[in-house]
Amino acid sequence: MGHRRMTIDVFSLGRSSSWEGVRAAVGGLGVSGFAAADTLQHLGADVIAMDDGDDDALREKGTLLELLGVDVRLGPGSTATFPEGVDLFVTSPGWSPTTPLLAEAAARAIPVWGEVELAWRLRGDDPAPWLTVTGTNGKTTTVQMLESILRAQGLNALAVGNVGTPVLEAVMNPERFDVLAVELSSYQLHWSQSISAQASAVLNLAPDHIDWHGGLDAYTADKARIYERTQVACVYNVQDPVTEHMVEEADVVEGCRAIGFTLGIPAPGMIGLVDDAIADRAFIAGRLSTAAELGSVGDIGLAAHGDADRVPPPHVVANALAAAALARAHGVEPRAVRDGLRAFVPDAHRIAEVATIDGVRWVDDSKATNAHAAQASIHGFADVVWIAGGLAKGATFDELVIAVRDRLRAAVLIGTDRALIAEALRRHAPDVPIVEVDTGDTDPMERVVEVAAPLARPGDTVLLAPGCASMDQFRNYAARGDSFAAAVNRLRNHS
Repeated sequence: MGHRRMTIDVFSLGRSSSWEGVRAAVGGLGVSGFAAADTLQHLGADVIAMDDGDDDALREKGTLLELLGVDVRLGPGSTATFPEGVDLFVTSPGWSPTTPLLAEAAARAIPVWGEVELAWRLRGDDPAPWLTVTGTNGKTTTVQMLESILRAQGLNALAVGNVGTPVLEAVMNPERFDVLAVELSSYQLHWSQSISAQASAVLNLAPDHIDWHGGLDAYTADKARIYERTQVACVYNVQDPVTEHMVEEADVVEGCRAIGFTLGIPAPGMIGLVDDAIADRAFIAGRLSTAAELGSVGDIGLAAHGDADRVPPPHVVANALAAAALARAHGVEPRAVRDGLRAFVPDAHRIAEVATIDGVRWVDDSKATNAHAAQASIHGFADVVWIAGGLAKGATFDELVIAVRDRLRAAVLIGTDRALIAEALRRHAPDVPIVEVDTGDTDPMERVVEVAAPLARPGDTVLLAPGCASMDQFRNYAARGDSFAAAVNRLRNHS
Protein backbone atom coordinates (compact mmCIF):
# COMPACT_ATOMS: atom_id res chain seq x y z
CA MET A 1 0.00 0.00 0.00
CA GLY A 2 1.42 3.41 -1.00
CA HIS A 3 1.90 6.24 1.47
CA ARG A 4 0.67 9.79 1.08
CA ARG A 5 3.40 12.26 0.14
CA MET A 6 3.97 15.00 2.73
CA THR A 7 3.58 18.57 1.49
CA ILE A 8 6.65 20.77 1.91
CA ASP A 9 6.39 24.24 3.48
CA VAL A 10 7.79 26.36 0.62
CA PHE A 11 7.29 29.59 2.60
CA SER A 12 10.30 28.69 4.74
CA LEU A 13 12.64 28.21 1.77
CA GLY A 14 15.12 30.78 0.49
CA ARG A 15 18.15 31.04 -1.72
CA SER A 16 20.45 29.00 0.54
CA SER A 17 17.81 26.35 1.35
CA SER A 18 17.69 22.89 -0.12
CA TRP A 19 14.78 22.71 -2.56
CA GLU A 20 15.30 18.98 -3.03
CA GLY A 21 11.97 17.20 -2.80
CA VAL A 22 9.95 20.30 -3.72
CA ARG A 23 7.63 19.66 -6.65
CA ALA A 24 7.00 22.97 -8.47
CA ALA A 25 4.72 23.62 -11.43
CA VAL A 26 5.42 26.60 -13.70
CA GLY A 27 2.50 27.88 -15.76
CA GLY A 28 3.45 29.66 -18.99
CA LEU A 29 6.86 29.65 -20.67
CA GLY A 30 7.23 33.31 -21.51
CA VAL A 31 10.24 35.31 -20.35
CA SER A 32 9.33 35.12 -16.66
CA GLY A 33 8.14 31.51 -16.80
CA PHE A 34 11.38 30.34 -18.38
CA ALA A 35 13.38 32.19 -15.70
CA ALA A 36 11.28 30.59 -12.94
CA ALA A 37 11.59 27.03 -14.31
CA ASP A 38 15.33 27.42 -14.88
CA THR A 39 15.92 28.84 -11.39
CA LEU A 40 13.82 26.29 -9.52
CA GLN A 41 15.54 23.43 -11.35
CA HIS A 42 18.92 24.98 -10.50
CA LEU A 43 17.92 25.08 -6.80
CA GLY A 44 17.14 21.36 -6.86
CA ALA A 45 13.35 21.35 -7.19
CA ASP A 46 11.44 18.86 -9.33
CA VAL A 47 9.93 21.16 -11.99
CA ILE A 48 7.02 20.75 -14.40
CA ALA A 49 6.66 23.54 -17.01
CA MET A 50 3.38 23.85 -18.91
CA ASP A 51 2.21 26.00 -21.82
CA ASP A 52 -0.63 25.47 -24.30
CA GLY A 53 1.37 27.26 -26.98
CA ASP A 54 3.57 25.42 -29.45
CA ASP A 55 5.55 27.86 -31.59
CA ASP A 56 9.25 27.79 -32.48
CA ALA A 57 10.29 30.08 -29.61
CA LEU A 58 8.46 27.96 -27.03
CA ARG A 59 9.87 24.73 -28.41
CA GLU A 60 13.39 26.16 -28.21
CA LYS A 61 12.87 27.13 -24.56
CA GLY A 62 11.32 23.75 -23.87
CA THR A 63 14.30 21.91 -25.34
CA LEU A 64 16.71 23.90 -23.17
CA LEU A 65 14.70 23.18 -20.04
CA GLU A 66 14.41 19.48 -20.89
CA LEU A 67 18.20 19.28 -21.15
CA LEU A 68 18.33 20.62 -17.58
CA GLY A 69 15.87 17.99 -16.38
CA VAL A 70 12.59 19.91 -16.41
CA ASP A 71 9.40 18.02 -17.31
CA VAL A 72 8.16 20.22 -20.20
CA ARG A 73 4.58 19.96 -21.49
CA LEU A 74 3.83 22.06 -24.59
CA GLY A 75 0.92 22.33 -26.99
CA PRO A 76 -2.88 22.45 -26.82
CA GLY A 77 -4.26 20.67 -23.77
CA SER A 78 -0.99 20.75 -21.83
CA THR A 79 -2.55 22.79 -19.03
CA ALA A 80 -5.84 20.85 -18.95
CA THR A 81 -4.82 18.52 -16.11
CA PHE A 82 -3.50 19.65 -12.74
CA PRO A 83 -0.21 17.85 -11.96
CA GLU A 84 -0.29 15.76 -8.82
CA GLY A 85 1.86 16.26 -5.74
CA VAL A 86 2.63 19.94 -6.40
CA ASP A 87 3.96 22.03 -3.47
CA LEU A 88 4.18 25.35 -5.34
CA PHE A 89 2.64 26.84 -8.48
CA VAL A 90 4.53 29.68 -10.18
CA THR A 91 2.29 31.43 -12.69
CA SER A 92 2.87 33.54 -15.74
CA PRO A 93 1.79 37.13 -14.97
CA GLY A 94 -0.60 36.96 -17.92
CA TRP A 95 -2.62 34.08 -16.50
CA SER A 96 -5.88 35.33 -15.03
CA PRO A 97 -6.85 34.23 -11.49
CA THR A 98 -9.83 32.48 -13.10
CA THR A 99 -7.53 30.18 -15.11
CA PRO A 100 -8.66 26.63 -14.19
CA LEU A 101 -5.19 25.49 -13.04
CA LEU A 102 -4.85 28.49 -10.71
CA ALA A 103 -8.37 28.06 -9.37
CA GLU A 104 -7.53 24.40 -8.72
CA ALA A 105 -4.31 25.37 -6.92
CA ALA A 106 -6.28 27.74 -4.70
CA ALA A 107 -8.88 25.05 -3.98
CA ARG A 108 -6.08 22.68 -2.93
CA ALA A 109 -4.43 25.42 -0.77
CA ILE A 110 -1.27 25.21 -2.88
CA PRO A 111 0.72 28.50 -2.83
CA VAL A 112 0.57 30.44 -6.11
CA TRP A 113 3.42 32.91 -6.67
CA GLY A 114 4.45 35.05 -9.56
CA GLU A 115 8.06 35.12 -10.78
CA VAL A 116 8.53 38.44 -8.92
CA GLU A 117 7.39 36.94 -5.60
CA LEU A 118 9.79 34.03 -6.16
CA ALA A 119 12.58 36.51 -6.90
CA TRP A 120 11.93 38.41 -3.66
CA ARG A 121 12.18 35.19 -1.64
CA LEU A 122 15.47 34.22 -3.34
CA ARG A 123 17.40 37.46 -2.82
CA GLY A 124 19.85 35.90 -0.37
CA ASP A 125 22.12 37.66 2.12
CA ASP A 126 22.80 41.40 1.82
CA PRO A 127 20.36 41.84 -1.09
CA ALA A 128 20.08 44.91 -3.31
CA PRO A 129 17.15 47.13 -2.29
CA TRP A 130 14.22 47.42 -4.69
CA LEU A 131 12.75 50.69 -5.92
CA THR A 132 9.39 49.68 -7.38
CA VAL A 133 7.14 51.41 -9.92
CA THR A 134 3.64 50.72 -11.16
CA GLY A 135 0.83 52.72 -12.79
CA THR A 136 -1.42 52.47 -15.80
CA ASN A 137 1.10 54.37 -17.93
CA GLY A 138 4.70 55.51 -17.85
CA LYS A 139 6.18 52.59 -15.89
CA THR A 140 8.88 51.65 -18.38
CA THR A 141 9.96 55.24 -19.00
CA THR A 142 10.13 55.91 -15.25
CA VAL A 143 12.23 52.86 -14.34
CA GLN A 144 14.59 53.59 -17.23
CA MET A 145 14.94 57.20 -16.06
CA LEU A 146 15.51 55.89 -12.54
CA GLU A 147 18.18 53.47 -13.74
CA SER A 148 19.92 56.33 -15.56
CA ILE A 149 19.85 58.52 -12.43
CA LEU A 150 21.16 55.73 -10.19
CA ARG A 151 23.99 55.03 -12.62
CA ALA A 152 24.85 58.73 -12.72
CA GLN A 153 25.40 58.40 -8.97
CA GLY A 154 27.95 55.67 -9.73
CA LEU A 155 25.74 52.82 -8.58
CA ASN A 156 25.55 49.42 -10.27
CA ALA A 157 21.82 49.65 -11.00
CA LEU A 158 19.54 47.78 -13.37
CA ALA A 159 15.97 48.34 -14.63
CA VAL A 160 14.15 45.00 -14.33
CA GLY A 161 10.69 43.42 -14.22
CA ASN A 162 8.03 44.19 -16.76
CA VAL A 163 10.59 46.37 -18.58
CA GLY A 164 12.41 43.36 -20.04
CA THR A 165 14.97 41.61 -17.80
CA PRO A 166 13.11 39.29 -15.40
CA VAL A 167 13.59 40.27 -11.76
CA LEU A 168 14.51 36.67 -10.99
CA GLU A 169 17.30 36.75 -13.57
CA ALA A 170 18.78 39.86 -11.92
CA VAL A 171 18.44 38.44 -8.41
CA MET A 172 20.19 35.18 -9.35
CA ASN A 173 22.93 36.92 -11.36
CA PRO A 174 26.36 36.26 -9.82
CA GLU A 175 27.09 39.97 -10.34
CA ARG A 176 25.85 41.93 -7.34
CA PHE A 177 23.75 44.99 -8.06
CA ASP A 178 23.65 47.95 -5.67
CA VAL A 179 19.97 48.65 -6.34
CA LEU A 180 17.20 47.45 -8.68
CA ALA A 181 14.65 49.68 -10.42
CA VAL A 182 11.68 47.32 -10.67
CA GLU A 183 8.72 47.84 -13.02
CA LEU A 184 5.68 45.91 -11.81
CA SER A 185 2.45 45.36 -13.72
CA SER A 186 -0.89 44.87 -12.01
CA TYR A 187 -0.64 41.20 -13.02
CA GLN A 188 2.71 40.80 -11.26
CA LEU A 189 1.47 42.61 -8.16
CA HIS A 190 -1.60 40.38 -7.98
CA TRP A 191 0.64 37.35 -7.47
CA SER A 192 3.00 39.04 -4.96
CA GLN A 193 2.57 38.81 -1.19
CA SER A 194 5.79 39.67 0.64
CA ILE A 195 7.76 42.30 -1.31
CA SER A 196 9.07 45.10 0.91
CA ALA A 197 10.51 47.82 -1.34
CA GLN A 198 12.83 50.54 -0.11
CA ALA A 199 10.63 53.02 -2.01
CA SER A 200 7.59 52.48 -4.21
CA ALA A 201 5.48 54.56 -6.60
CA VAL A 202 2.10 54.46 -8.32
CA LEU A 203 2.34 56.92 -11.23
CA ASN A 204 -1.35 57.13 -12.14
CA LEU A 205 -4.47 55.04 -12.35
CA ALA A 206 -7.01 54.64 -15.15
CA PRO A 207 -9.17 51.70 -16.27
CA ASP A 208 -7.00 49.03 -17.95
CA HIS A 209 -6.93 45.22 -18.02
CA ILE A 210 -10.42 45.29 -16.52
CA ASP A 211 -11.25 42.01 -18.27
CA TRP A 212 -8.31 40.30 -16.50
CA HIS A 213 -8.98 41.72 -13.03
CA GLY A 214 -12.76 41.50 -13.20
CA GLY A 215 -13.41 45.15 -12.32
CA LEU A 216 -11.83 48.53 -11.59
CA ASP A 217 -11.86 47.99 -7.81
CA ALA A 218 -9.86 44.77 -8.14
CA TYR A 219 -7.41 46.43 -10.57
CA THR A 220 -6.95 49.35 -8.15
CA ALA A 221 -6.44 47.01 -5.20
CA ASP A 222 -3.73 45.08 -7.05
CA LYS A 223 -1.91 48.30 -7.97
CA ALA A 224 -2.09 49.43 -4.32
CA ARG A 225 -0.24 46.29 -3.20
CA ILE A 226 3.01 47.95 -4.28
CA TYR A 227 2.91 50.24 -1.23
CA GLU A 228 2.53 47.41 1.31
CA ARG A 229 5.60 47.00 3.56
CA THR A 230 7.46 49.92 1.89
CA GLN A 231 10.38 50.99 4.05
CA VAL A 232 11.41 54.60 3.27
CA ALA A 233 9.06 56.40 0.87
CA CYS A 234 5.68 55.81 -0.80
CA VAL A 235 5.69 58.09 -3.84
CA TYR A 236 2.28 59.23 -5.12
CA ASN A 237 0.92 61.51 -7.86
CA VAL A 238 -0.54 64.73 -6.42
CA GLN A 239 -2.63 65.16 -9.60
CA ASP A 240 -4.13 61.67 -9.16
CA PRO A 241 -5.78 61.60 -5.69
CA VAL A 242 -6.50 57.86 -5.80
CA THR A 243 -2.74 57.22 -5.56
CA GLU A 244 -2.53 59.28 -2.36
CA HIS A 245 -5.50 57.35 -0.96
CA MET A 246 -3.62 54.11 -1.69
CA VAL A 247 -0.72 55.36 0.42
CA GLU A 248 -3.03 56.37 3.26
CA GLU A 249 -4.51 52.85 3.31
CA ALA A 250 -1.18 50.99 3.01
CA ASP A 251 0.41 49.02 5.84
CA VAL A 252 3.99 50.30 5.65
CA VAL A 253 7.16 49.95 7.73
CA GLU A 254 7.32 52.30 10.72
CA GLY A 255 8.83 55.65 9.68
CA CYS A 256 8.00 55.34 5.96
CA ARG A 257 6.98 58.72 4.46
CA ALA A 258 4.42 59.73 1.85
CA ILE A 259 6.15 61.76 -0.89
CA GLY A 260 4.13 63.52 -3.58
CA PHE A 261 5.24 64.51 -7.07
CA THR A 262 3.48 67.35 -8.83
CA LEU A 263 3.67 69.41 -12.03
CA GLY A 264 2.85 72.39 -9.81
CA ILE A 265 4.84 74.12 -7.08
CA PRO A 266 5.69 71.51 -4.43
CA ALA A 267 4.52 71.77 -0.84
CA PRO A 268 6.78 70.37 1.91
CA GLY A 269 7.10 66.62 1.44
CA MET A 270 6.86 66.86 -2.37
CA ILE A 271 9.00 67.11 -5.50
CA GLY A 272 7.63 69.44 -8.19
CA LEU A 273 8.31 72.37 -10.48
CA VAL A 274 9.19 75.98 -9.73
CA ASP A 275 9.08 77.58 -13.17
CA ASP A 276 11.23 75.11 -15.14
CA ALA A 277 13.30 73.93 -12.17
CA ILE A 278 12.79 70.48 -10.60
CA ALA A 279 12.48 71.33 -6.91
CA ASP A 280 12.87 68.91 -3.99
CA ARG A 281 11.01 69.80 -0.79
CA ALA A 282 10.96 66.22 0.47
CA PHE A 283 14.50 64.99 1.03
CA ILE A 284 16.25 68.08 2.43
CA ALA A 285 16.63 69.25 6.01
CA GLY A 286 15.04 72.68 5.53
CA ARG A 287 12.07 71.55 3.46
CA LEU A 288 9.57 73.76 5.33
CA SER A 289 11.20 76.92 3.97
CA THR A 290 13.56 75.95 1.12
CA ALA A 291 13.97 73.56 -1.81
CA ALA A 292 16.89 71.81 -3.49
CA GLU A 293 17.18 72.16 -7.25
CA LEU A 294 17.53 68.76 -8.96
CA GLY A 295 17.78 70.02 -12.53
CA SER A 296 15.32 71.48 -14.99
CA VAL A 297 12.65 70.41 -17.45
CA GLY A 298 15.24 71.07 -20.17
CA ASP A 299 17.40 68.29 -18.71
CA ILE A 300 14.84 65.64 -19.70
CA GLY A 301 16.57 64.62 -22.90
CA LEU A 302 14.48 64.36 -26.06
CA ALA A 303 17.32 64.15 -28.57
CA ALA A 304 16.18 60.63 -29.46
CA HIS A 305 12.97 62.16 -30.84
CA GLY A 306 14.95 64.17 -33.39
CA ASP A 307 14.11 67.48 -31.72
CA ALA A 308 16.42 68.36 -28.86
CA ASP A 309 14.70 71.72 -28.32
CA ARG A 310 11.20 70.36 -27.94
CA VAL A 311 9.63 70.74 -24.51
CA PRO A 312 8.80 67.29 -23.09
CA PRO A 313 5.06 66.62 -22.74
CA PRO A 314 3.60 66.82 -19.21
CA HIS A 315 3.37 63.06 -18.66
CA VAL A 316 7.08 62.63 -19.45
CA VAL A 317 7.91 65.39 -16.95
CA ALA A 318 5.73 63.63 -14.36
CA ASN A 319 7.65 60.39 -14.97
CA ALA A 320 10.92 62.25 -14.40
CA LEU A 321 9.64 63.70 -11.12
CA ALA A 322 8.61 60.24 -9.90
CA ALA A 323 12.00 58.80 -10.86
CA ALA A 324 13.72 61.67 -9.04
CA ALA A 325 11.67 61.02 -5.89
CA LEU A 326 12.53 57.32 -5.85
CA ALA A 327 16.21 58.04 -6.46
CA ARG A 328 16.29 60.62 -3.67
CA ALA A 329 14.66 58.10 -1.34
CA HIS A 330 17.67 55.88 -2.06
CA GLY A 331 20.02 58.74 -1.17
CA VAL A 332 21.06 59.93 -4.63
CA GLU A 333 22.61 63.43 -4.84
CA PRO A 334 20.89 66.28 -6.75
CA ARG A 335 23.57 66.39 -9.47
CA ALA A 336 22.96 62.70 -10.29
CA VAL A 337 19.28 63.41 -10.88
CA ARG A 338 20.20 66.11 -13.38
CA ASP A 339 22.94 64.06 -15.07
CA GLY A 340 20.78 60.92 -15.20
CA LEU A 341 17.85 62.73 -16.82
CA ARG A 342 20.20 64.27 -19.39
CA ALA A 343 21.61 60.85 -20.25
CA PHE A 344 18.23 59.14 -20.53
CA VAL A 345 17.20 57.96 -24.01
CA PRO A 346 13.53 56.97 -24.43
CA ASP A 347 12.48 53.61 -25.82
CA ALA A 348 11.52 53.19 -29.43
CA HIS A 349 7.80 53.64 -30.17
CA ARG A 350 7.38 56.09 -27.29
CA ILE A 351 6.56 59.51 -28.81
CA ALA A 352 9.24 58.92 -31.44
CA GLU A 353 9.30 61.38 -34.34
CA VAL A 354 9.49 59.45 -37.60
CA ALA A 355 9.62 62.28 -40.16
CA THR A 356 8.41 65.75 -41.08
CA ILE A 357 6.86 65.78 -44.57
CA ASP A 358 5.51 69.02 -46.12
CA GLY A 359 5.34 70.66 -42.70
CA VAL A 360 3.47 67.74 -41.06
CA ARG A 361 5.13 65.78 -38.23
CA TRP A 362 4.59 62.00 -38.11
CA VAL A 363 4.98 60.58 -34.59
CA ASP A 364 5.02 56.94 -33.45
CA ASP A 365 3.61 56.32 -29.97
CA SER A 366 2.56 52.72 -30.61
CA LYS A 367 3.36 52.00 -26.94
CA ALA A 368 0.23 53.98 -25.99
CA THR A 369 -1.79 50.77 -25.66
CA ASN A 370 -4.66 52.08 -23.52
CA ALA A 371 -6.92 55.13 -23.44
CA HIS A 372 -5.05 56.86 -20.62
CA ALA A 373 -1.73 56.62 -22.48
CA ALA A 374 -3.32 57.85 -25.72
CA GLN A 375 -4.80 60.85 -23.90
CA ALA A 376 -1.43 61.79 -22.43
CA SER A 377 0.18 61.42 -25.85
CA ILE A 378 -2.37 63.60 -27.68
CA HIS A 379 -1.99 66.30 -25.02
CA GLY A 380 1.63 66.69 -26.11
CA PHE A 381 0.53 68.19 -29.45
CA ALA A 382 -1.76 70.98 -30.65
CA ASP A 383 -3.49 69.76 -33.85
CA VAL A 384 -3.59 66.01 -34.33
CA VAL A 385 -4.65 63.53 -36.97
CA TRP A 386 -5.12 60.60 -34.62
CA ILE A 387 -4.46 57.00 -35.64
CA ALA A 388 -6.15 54.68 -33.16
CA GLY A 389 -7.69 51.25 -32.65
CA GLY A 390 -6.89 47.59 -32.05
CA LEU A 391 -7.97 45.47 -29.08
CA ALA A 392 -9.69 47.58 -26.41
CA LYS A 393 -9.32 44.99 -23.58
CA GLY A 394 -12.68 46.00 -22.11
CA ALA A 395 -11.91 49.73 -22.08
CA THR A 396 -14.20 52.60 -23.11
CA PHE A 397 -13.19 55.82 -24.87
CA ASP A 398 -15.73 58.49 -23.93
CA GLU A 399 -13.52 60.19 -21.32
CA LEU A 400 -10.56 60.14 -23.69
CA VAL A 401 -12.50 61.75 -26.54
CA ILE A 402 -13.98 64.42 -24.26
CA ALA A 403 -10.48 65.27 -22.99
CA VAL A 404 -8.80 65.56 -26.42
CA ARG A 405 -11.54 66.54 -28.90
CA ASP A 406 -10.36 70.15 -29.18
CA ARG A 407 -6.99 68.91 -30.45
CA LEU A 408 -8.28 66.49 -33.09
CA ARG A 409 -8.15 67.40 -36.77
CA ALA A 410 -9.35 63.92 -37.83
CA ALA A 411 -9.23 60.28 -36.75
CA VAL A 412 -8.09 57.24 -38.74
CA LEU A 413 -9.27 54.03 -37.05
CA ILE A 414 -8.02 50.46 -37.39
CA GLY A 415 -8.46 47.08 -35.79
CA THR A 416 -11.05 44.88 -34.12
CA ASP A 417 -12.51 47.44 -31.71
CA ARG A 418 -12.30 50.56 -33.90
CA ALA A 419 -16.11 50.93 -33.76
CA LEU A 420 -15.90 51.67 -30.02
CA ILE A 421 -13.69 54.67 -30.72
CA ALA A 422 -15.79 55.75 -33.69
CA GLU A 423 -18.93 55.71 -31.54
CA ALA A 424 -17.26 57.77 -28.80
CA LEU A 425 -16.12 60.30 -31.41
CA ARG A 426 -19.62 60.57 -32.90
CA ARG A 427 -21.09 61.10 -29.43
CA HIS A 428 -18.61 63.68 -28.14
CA ALA A 429 -16.77 65.10 -31.17
CA PRO A 430 -19.25 64.93 -34.06
CA ASP A 431 -17.32 67.49 -36.14
CA VAL A 432 -14.13 65.39 -36.22
CA PRO A 433 -13.86 63.49 -39.55
CA ILE A 434 -13.50 59.72 -39.11
CA VAL A 435 -11.99 57.27 -41.60
CA GLU A 436 -12.16 53.57 -40.76
CA VAL A 437 -9.52 51.41 -42.45
CA ASP A 438 -10.69 47.81 -42.77
CA THR A 439 -7.99 45.48 -44.04
CA GLY A 440 -9.09 42.46 -42.01
CA ASP A 441 -6.19 40.69 -40.30
CA THR A 442 -3.59 42.15 -42.64
CA ASP A 443 -1.26 45.04 -41.88
CA PRO A 444 -3.24 48.27 -42.44
CA MET A 445 -0.43 50.85 -42.15
CA GLU A 446 0.17 51.48 -45.86
CA ARG A 447 -3.49 52.42 -46.25
CA VAL A 448 -3.53 54.34 -42.95
CA VAL A 449 -0.67 56.62 -44.01
CA GLU A 450 -2.22 57.10 -47.44
CA VAL A 451 -5.50 58.18 -45.83
CA ALA A 452 -3.97 60.33 -43.06
CA ALA A 453 -1.66 62.42 -45.26
CA PRO A 454 -4.37 64.55 -46.99
CA LEU A 455 -6.21 65.06 -43.68
CA ALA A 456 -3.24 66.89 -42.13
CA ARG A 457 -2.25 70.52 -42.67
CA PRO A 458 1.21 72.09 -42.28
CA GLY A 459 1.91 72.41 -38.56
CA ASP A 460 -0.24 69.38 -37.68
CA THR A 461 0.96 66.10 -36.18
CA VAL A 462 -0.13 62.69 -37.46
CA LEU A 463 0.05 60.66 -34.26
CA LEU A 464 -0.07 56.89 -33.90
CA ALA A 465 -1.37 56.59 -30.32
CA PRO A 466 -3.72 53.62 -30.67
CA GLY A 467 -5.19 53.46 -27.17
CA CYS A 468 -5.50 49.70 -27.76
CA ALA A 469 -3.41 46.55 -27.78
CA SER A 470 -1.98 45.39 -31.10
CA MET A 471 -2.33 41.61 -31.22
CA ASP A 472 -5.35 41.55 -33.53
CA GLN A 473 -3.21 42.72 -36.47
CA PHE A 474 0.42 42.77 -35.27
CA ARG A 475 2.82 40.62 -33.27
CA ASN A 476 3.16 43.37 -30.66
CA TYR A 477 3.17 47.17 -30.27
CA ALA A 478 6.75 47.36 -31.59
CA ALA A 479 5.80 45.62 -34.84
CA ARG A 480 2.86 48.04 -35.17
CA GLY A 481 5.18 51.03 -34.71
CA ASP A 482 7.77 49.62 -37.12
CA SER A 483 5.11 49.14 -39.79
CA PHE A 484 3.87 52.71 -39.30
CA ALA A 485 7.40 54.12 -39.54
CA ALA A 486 8.13 52.09 -42.68
CA ALA A 487 4.95 53.36 -44.37
CA VAL A 488 5.76 56.97 -43.40
CA ASN A 489 9.28 56.64 -44.79
CA ARG A 490 7.89 55.28 -48.07
CA LEU A 491 5.60 58.32 -48.24
CA ARG A 492 8.59 60.63 -47.63
CA ASN A 493 10.62 58.95 -50.37
CA HIS A 494 7.78 59.44 -52.86
CA SER A 495 6.90 63.01 -51.91
